[in-house]
Amino acid sequence: MKNVAVIGAGTMGNGIAHTFAQCGYKVQLIDISQESLNKGMATITRNLDRMVAKEKITEADKNATLSNITTYTTIKEGVEYAGLVVEAATENLDLKLKIFKDLDELCPDDTILATNTSSISITQIAAVTSRPEMVIGMHFMNPVPIMKLVEIIRGYNTSDEVTNTIMELSKKLHKIPTEVNDYPGFVANRILMPMINEAIETLYNGVAGVEEIDTVMKLGMAHPMGPLQLADFIGLDVCLSILNVMHDGFKNPKYAPCPLLVNMVMAGKLGVKSKEGFYDYSESRKAEKVAKMFA
Repeated sequence: MKNVAVIGAGTMGNGIAHTFAQCGYKVQLIDISQESLNKGMATITRNLDRMVAKEKITEADKNATLSNITTYTTIKEGVEYAGLVVEAATENLDLKLKIFKDLDELCPDDTILATNTSSISITQIAAVTSRPEMVIGMHFMNPVPIMKLVEIIRGYNTSDEVTNTIMELSKKLHKIPTEVNDYPGFVANRILMPMINEAIETLYNGVAGVEEIDTVMKLGMAHPMGPLQLADFIGLDVCLSILNVMHDGFKNPKYAPCPLLVNMVMAGKLGVKSKEGFYDYSESRKAEKVAKMFA
């Protein structure tokens, strides 16, 4: 288990790779795009540099962490010796099913297969493998190197041994694992996404503006970030995908995504990743803010 493969070098994947590597695990970070791998490693390096600047780790710790990560553009090479694979690809069911079919064929028989999915059924993912008892959900929170929680989701056939192993492994990563059952959205997103969706509905219905809604939730409910800004950071496309999973899974209209969210995603307004969502993250906007600070 000292050898861990991570599928996907995006926001969650590079954070998961960072966390394992910093705790001494050998990590194979896998993505079909070399550009994504380069961006992922650059993000890890920047985050480690911040930790060095804050004196949370030393320069030697940073270098050791980076040396623990090897990148690959093919799954076959990356998972050859993995005791654990953590899939952190896009929140898309068909893609995840394909990845797990491939992992089942390519990984050693004793490799545990985990998914970082935030809403999709672990049982459904496990069903495409010949080892459903060894498939489990390991849902990290963003940003992974900082947030302590890991939702551990066991599918219908996940064994007690695998569940206990992943619970203990999470503790070794200095995380707090919490076991939940396999229902759409699990716990975190089953509660969080309806709140975000309701905030979008509130905006859609003209009750208040973006900053006003976020201010009420920050100052009135002591949230560190307002729901609309949080949606931007999660990615509006990801929020929409999770709501659709819950809506399809429960057949309950309360999980139906707000039409404003649907339209924004169709228009390519995805939040931070597209530099525009409920807030403007463009360079011109940043420059405007800096100018105001020194005016």
